[in-house]
Amino acid sequence: MQALPLHLDPGSDVRRSIEQLAQQQGVSGFVLSVVGNLSQAAFQCPGKSRPTVLGGELEIITLQGTFSPAGVHLHLSFSDAECQVWGGHLEPGSLVLKGADLLLGCLDASPAAVERPALRLRSIPTTPARDPRVTIAVAPGCPYSRRALRLLRTLGIPYQLVDPVAGQSVPQVTIDGVLIGGYDALAELHGTGQLELLR
Repeated sequence: MQALPLHLDPGSDVRRSIEQLAQQQGVSGFVLSVVGNLSQAAFQCPGKSRPTVLGGELEIITLQGTFSPAGVHLHLSFSDAECQVWGGHLEPGSLVLKGADLLLGCLDASPAAVERPALRLRSIPTTPARDPRVTIAVAPGCPYSRRALRLLRTLGIPYQLVDPVAGQSVPQVTIDGVLIGGYDALAELHGTGQLELLR
């Protein structure tokens, strides 16, 4: 993984800037950290038919999610002048006020990753399965294990913890009984929106 700093000037659209970087440089990854403020925030709340747009001096609290040349899936939270916190899916129209500095984690495009066929998940069956479709093996103190668990919890995806297979790296993520890989494979599915099929 390579850490890539990204500075956004006043007036920059946060989502479109990340989309443009991913497309122009052909990179995929996730947001590691962000510091900055907005003059306008556009975000999609659950159950709403259209994005909510708020203006003012808005302090960014978190920005997390994934990006790839195919698109982005990002969640924004921020506070207003009364320190009330808002958040949802980041939409176009979230504009930088004075500046914003992001640190992006770009996944290595190894030959094996490039040649691997795209992962595709089936839809959730109409009759809910008795057990979670996702199992994950983790190790204490492993940062990628923590990230994988946080991603599953954030998306509300049920999972079952299992013991890791000896000699294999962690995390080990299995979906419908098929080992898909570790955190990078999970982030790739998230970037294409396929993890939401597992809710």
